[in-house]
Amino acid sequence: MTANVGDTDRYIRIAAGCALIVWGLAGGPFWAVIAGALPLATALFRYCPAYSILGMNTCDTKKD
Repeated sequence: MTANVGDTDRYIRIAAGCALIVWGLAGGPFWAVIAGALPLATALFRYCPAYSILGMNTCDTKKD
């Protein structure tokens, strides 16, 4: 399992996931907590299964 989530994508996923979880816990719908856990998990593991299915990769490539 190689990383396919880049830094900018990762920060956006963390922000969106935390926002959804907070909204769900603050009286919003419970599905928001579950929906927020998904982008948060993909950001923490730096791997998105949907990206690998679609052949996408937002990681920076380093050239030496």
